Amino acid sequence: MEVGRSLLLHYSFFAVFLLLSASLLYLNRASEASYHRLLLASASASLALISVLLARSRLLRIRSAGASLPVRWFIGSVEEDPERFPNTRGKVAREGVLLFGNGDVYEGELSGGRCHGGGVYCFCEKGRYEGCWIDGKYEGHGIESWARGSRYRGQYRQGMRHGFGVYRFYDGDSYAGEWVGGKSQGCGVQTCSDGSCYAGEFKCGVKHGLGLYRFRNGDKYAGEYFGDKIHGFGVYDFANGHCYEGSWHEGRRQGFGRYTFRNGETRPGEWDYGVLKNSLCASDPAVWRAVEAARTAAEKATKVPQVEEQVRQAISAANKSATAARVAAVRAVQNQKEDKFCCIFV
Repeated sequence: MEVGRSLLLHYSFFAVFLLLSASLLYLNRASEASYHRLLLASASASLALISVLLARSRLLRIRSAGASLPVRWFIGSVEEDPERFPNTRGKVAREGVLLFGNGDVYEGELSGGRCHGGGVYCFCEKGRYEGCWIDGKYEGHGIESWARGSRYRGQYRQGMRHGFGVYRFYDGDSYAGEWVGGKSQGCGVQTCSDGSCYAGEFKCGVKHGLGLYRFRNGDKYAGEYFGDKIHGFGVYDFANGHCYEGSWHEGRRQGFGRYTFRNGETRPGEWDYGVLKNSLCASDPAVWRAVEAARTAAEKATKVPQVEEQVRQAISAANKSATAARVAAVRAVQNQKEDKFCCIFV
């Protein structure tokens, strides 16, 4: 701005100089007509230059004033915004209530006409979700419960269970561990109401990989799983003291392995559908390799990473998010009672 003022002053002095020069020439040679024309031309040029400079100065002032104006962003707080919503003075809120045609109700924070932030979604006679939302989908941490009694607490991504969390079924079963795309996948612990328990790897919602299963009758299996069934190599310890080490196929002893009784007697050989088909000596290479593979798989199964701490942290975060969602729901209902306008144009 200071540079523009200095230029204006400089050119103003120059214009005055031209006027004075033309005036002196006129006084000295007033008799000559050509100098009359020179005077008129000089005066016209000076006036034009002064007009241009004045217009430039005004433009600089306009630009400077416009640059100093503050920029205001409105995202729907409880403060007034009469410029954007002249008829809602003092009645603009971020929390609101959405009613759906199927009977569902959402109470909480909104953005762009969608659930966004913390809120509570009640499914008509089915259940409810309390937690974080992003662009109309579950995102972050939350608690989901159903009318029959099932409940999930943990992490979400794009509207599906994803991360760490615990799911408790209405019949007493539960799963605590990793989730991917809405299904148990990774490491976790599955506990059944009958007292049995599995700790190990999951894939697409079923036992798959390495794991340790403790049955309700006292039996124990450590080894490989495939598609929710004992499959591969593993060690099965019976409650009565017997033990089988070897290969499995869809839950049955299949292939080479060794069965050991509690009195120390052994039956090595080739098995078919759980029955010993061909008896072999314990030193047979095929039997020996199968027993070693089973023991190796059992040892790895007992060393599957435990995720109790990650699940505990996810549950704690879900409880906090659910509490914040309930607070937002209370505000939404209060705003509705006070006839406040919920801004959704963000």
